[in-house]
Amino acid sequence: MAQIRIHHRTIYHYRDAVNLGPHRLMLRPREGRDLRLLSHEVSVAPQAQISWATDVFGNAVATAVFNEMADVLTVDSVASVDLTASAWPVFAIAGSALTFPFRYSDGEWTDLGALTARQYADPSQQLQQWAQGFVAGNATDTLSLLKDISAGVSSSISYQSREAEGTQTPTQTLERGWGSCRDFAVLFAEAVRSLGFGARIVSGYLFNPDQILLGSQDQGSTHAWVEVFVPGAGWITFDPTNRSMGGANLIPVAVTRDIAQSVPVAGSFVGASDAFLSMDVEIAVST
Repeated sequence: MAQIRIHHRTIYHYRDAVNLGPHRLMLRPREGRDLRLLSHEVSVAPQAQISWATDVFGNAVATAVFNEMADVLTVDSVASVDLTASAWPVFAIAGSALTFPFRYSDGEWTDLGALTARQYADPSQQLQQWAQGFVAGNATDTLSLLKDISAGVSSSISYQSREAEGTQTPTQTLERGWGSCRDFAVLFAEAVRSLGFGARIVSGYLFNPDQILLGSQDQGSTHAWVEVFVPGAGWITFDPTNRSMGGANLIPVAVTRDIAQSVPVAGSFVGASDAFLSMDVEIAVST
């Protein structure tokens, strides 16, 4: 068991005072079987009215509404969690899903819904063919197939940290041969969806105490990975950036269909067209 503290600070600077619109905050760690949230506090400056809601995926979302103008906006999130995920998980996959291809039950297929649907166009079938290349035959071990695709992402694509917003499409990542953790996650999710799996994108934090994992230069950072639904085992975590399986070192905040739905801080302002100066993000993940 590891007790971990996460401090996530986002600071916006403006040339002059601006009117701040409502800001949507996805910063609260998501509790589950392997993670217990001990405490969490969000504070903003200037002062704002903060209300909480739960989105369609079960994620905690805060909305901050401001009543005064400001030339600096600061959003601070401080959380403490107990992370108990095993580094070497064992999954009790249902006999019907041990080998690929398999068929989800009618109920599973209905409930997975859009999580089985591909989110990006693939007109030349480039991604489809790339994913199909990992299928060894008519009866391929399901877990081995998923692990091979995850490893295939990191062996085919060079990791590059990227501060700019946005995510590459899967075909762009394949063609360019490089990407960030969110590009790796999107490529993996789309690859397994192309084979009929249900998959969801996960955003959160990487705990990297030994500083040996990709995605962080310090003890931790924001990170993106994927969960794939396999009957019997349920949602299985894959981090293609680090070729790992299971939730060790991963602290989820949001699960979504599309990575664009999991932006930590999003909002608007009314002011001059050149009012925005910069955005700085500081992450500290430590024991």
